[in-house]
Amino acid sequence: MGQRIALATRDGAPFAAYQAPPQEARRGGIVMLHAIWGVTPHIRQLSDSLAEQGYEVIAPSLMDAADADFPIEDTTPAILDARMAMGQATGWGVSTLPRVQAAIDALDGPVFAMGFCYGGTTAWLAACRCEGLAAVSAFYGGDIVAYRDETPKVPTILHFGKTDSLIPMTDVEAIRDAHPDLPIYPYDAGHAFVAPSGHHPDSARLALLRTLQLFQRSGGSKAEA
Repeated sequence: MGQRIALATRDGAPFAAYQAPPQEARRGGIVMLHAIWGVTPHIRQLSDSLAEQGYEVIAPSLMDAADADFPIEDTTPAILDARMAMGQATGWGVSTLPRVQAAIDALDGPVFAMGFCYGGTTAWLAACRCEGLAAVSAFYGGDIVAYRDETPKVPTILHFGKTDSLIPMTDVEAIRDAHPDLPIYPYDAGHAFVAPSGHHPDSARLALLRTLQLFQRSGGSKAEA
């Protein structure tokens, strides 16, 4: 359904993205922020599924060169160390925000953002620092706790797994203490419960439902046909 497109940051740096056009009356745009693996088949399939519900989705490649291929697998353990090093070099998303902003700029409003793991932290940073967003949903962002002193500028919700071995509940409670009014949803699941590697169907379904409800409340109601 979707296709690879070329985008550029406001200062002209090129990068690739996946774009899925809306298949129904347009609800708005979504910037889909990937986990450490990149714009995987799962991210592309999820983008396509949201396009079927009326959203135009852009999934920017946050770390890779403009001419790099999208992954053909959802996880590639042999290159995990290299991908983690790339993520750390970006400050777990900080230096990728110009790409996120370019994706926001490429979409007609209202524009929402959602992200997973590495992209979950990036989504939190986008909620706090980027312009033009209407709402944000961040899934199991492991380094949100490091940026918990920042405050989202738009309605934001967070999703975490209660048994996530990578994100202790003490980190989740630290975020809650810093933002007592922020909706933070715990699920009976581990890490990556929306992705194939840790998929927990009930948790994934509920978290995505809450995400779409947030987007609809924040201006993403279906336009008249």
